[in-house]
Amino acid sequence: MKIKTKSLSYDEVMALPRPEHKKPCKPSKLLGAVMRIAGNGDLKQVGFTYEKKNMERAGEGPWLILMNHSSFLDLEIVSKIMYPKIYSIICTSDGFVGKEGLMRRLGCIPTQKFVTDVSLIADISHALKVNKTSVLMYPEASYSFDGTTTPLPRHLGVLLKRLKVPVVMITTYGSFARDPLYNNLQKRNVKVSATMECLLTPKEIKAMSVEELDAKLDEAFDLDYFKWQEENKVVIDEPFRADGLNRILFRCAHCGTEGQMEGKGTILRCKACGKEYEMDEHGRLCAKEGETEFPHIPDWYAWERKCVLEEIKSGEYFLDTDVEIGLMVDFKAIYMVGDGHLHHDANGFVLDGCEGKLHYEQGPKACYSCYSDYYWYEIGDIICIGNKECLYYCFPKKGDVVAKTRIAVEEIFKNA
Repeated sequence: MKIKTKSLSYDEVMALPRPEHKKPCKPSKLLGAVMRIAGNGDLKQVGFTYEKKNMERAGEGPWLILMNHSSFLDLEIVSKIMYPKIYSIICTSDGFVGKEGLMRRLGCIPTQKFVTDVSLIADISHALKVNKTSVLMYPEASYSFDGTTTPLPRHLGVLLKRLKVPVVMITTYGSFARDPLYNNLQKRNVKVSATMECLLTPKEIKAMSVEELDAKLDEAFDLDYFKWQEENKVVIDEPFRADGLNRILFRCAHCGTEGQMEGKGTILRCKACGKEYEMDEHGRLCAKEGETEFPHIPDWYAWERKCVLEEIKSGEYFLDTDVEIGLMVDFKAIYMVGDGHLHHDANGFVLDGCEGKLHYEQGPKACYSCYSDYYWYEIGDIICIGNKECLYYCFPKKGDVVAKTRIAVEEIFKNA
């Protein structure tokens, strides 16, 4: 999938009018049917199956539907499971670019990832209470990098108590393994399934504290898809399965060097020390020679997190990278405004560019995580920062810095 881009000067973009907020539309049944039919081919290809559990507890709806986020296939899965019910979708605002009318008729509700959006609660309530439609939300906000749960926002229990509707959980299996974000959109031959169950009734929500509700959600989203692949003996024998693995395993577990890892074919190699690891058909790593420090990929990623945290605590962490900059101020296009420089440390982000005209700072308490992505809309890897007025899409010109930056934002927020 691609996105509409347009080259303009920074001054021209800043002069553009900002779109007015609109209440969610009731989803079109016709467009919903078209979307479901369009996704049938992908679902047939992965042999998709699903089961429903305890759904009698949820009643007829409307519901708040929560779902783990692994790949674009997730949307096609929901369309299949929910048929013939209509529902709204909490959608990243850049998904509206170039197709706002269509997205609104589908019932989509735009919001900015990892940016405080007080209007979102009112929009969800409007869809549930006025439009009488269920609402689908991906509380993780971003795809998982390493196949485990990305951090959930705290105090989601407050939202559940305010909405007072049943909470339904959809969990997918195989979606990440088929199309992991680091692998350059190369699809693997993996069967995909899902479960749909009533997680909480309004009566249960009322009886539980916000902390208890948050813990319940944490438990429901506690997933490890590499472990799932190994335990279920899911074979992935594509010869490109390690392509791009350096995006998440950016630090050598043997020599500690960063930015010198290369994932290609079935091999992950450190160009600094020469150590090589083979990724087997069950998603585990094995060193060609010597010790395998982390056979389980999420363990390697967790070790990198510890390393980043140590850098933060010692005052040694920082990011300095030249970037290409795209701005989003409306739903018409991503406006490419030129080059700049992005800096990040314990004090937050500083972005400068456009011959000195652009200067943006974002503090460490702005959000608990960072909107970051690989091969974003087939343009490139991104780190996105910003606020309600403008989003800044930063495309690093070299190096695997995206995963480390996301980790650093999360750890700096915890310490802050």
